[in-house]
Amino acid sequence: MEIERKQADLIDHYVKQASSLNGSSLSVLILEATSNPSLFAFSEILAVPTVAQLEGTGQSAYLNLLRLFAYGTWSDYKSNAGSFLQLVPEQVLKLKQLTVLSMAEIGKVLPYDQLMQQLDVTNVRELEDFLINDCMYAGIVRGKLDQLRRCFELQFAAGRDLRPGQIGNMIDVLSSWLATSDNLLLSIQEKIKWADTMSELDKKQKTEYEVKVDEAKKLLSLKGDTDFRGNEELFSESGGVMDYEEDRVRPKRRRHPMH
Repeated sequence: MEIERKQADLIDHYVKQASSLNGSSLSVLILEATSNPSLFAFSEILAVPTVAQLEGTGQSAYLNLLRLFAYGTWSDYKSNAGSFLQLVPEQVLKLKQLTVLSMAEIGKVLPYDQLMQQLDVTNVRELEDFLINDCMYAGIVRGKLDQLRRCFELQFAAGRDLRPGQIGNMIDVLSSWLATSDNLLLSIQEKIKWADTMSELDKKQKTEYEVKVDEAKKLLSLKGDTDFRGNEELFSESGGVMDYEEDRVRPKRRRHPMH
């Protein structure tokens, strides 16, 4: 997809830049990356050794800012605003977009009330404008706004960076899914085998039935021939039924009148 290719190019750009910078120059780069309207993944930048070295220095606030954009949400920032650098409007928008992506990881139907609370939005019109203009048009989500049910039905959402420790959970989930898939595949194979067996059995029964029908037809045919020949012999035997012409020409006996 276009957004994924653009993400890959931006990540590669910032990783290369971060690898060759340090100190205040690196801080400027982090501000630029977290404000970029097309960048939504930051774990690769966090993994750059020069960035990790900001921990415990006078520039550590920029490292915390980068972690916020990699794993955090707008609510995380609001509840700990004193621990982070003040955000510029571009960063506020970006963090709210990332918040929608985090919510998409939990469910595919996002209630308006929950969205408004998490995004610090006061009315439905503002929320829908944000979802349409800043999320769907940006290509990070696709979905349907359901005003009647007051919810956003997601069809697609870009993935966020994996949090520390989340890889282990993901491996467990994938392993469980793989085991379930193997069991399902085995069950399907058994059902196919059973269906093949039943099909062969049906064919065998059909063949046996057709053989019996043919045998019955032959028996009925033989019986019919035998009965017909028997009747011919009956009518042709001497002493049998007299021929009509013979009966017609034979002299009739006279009846004597009774006295």
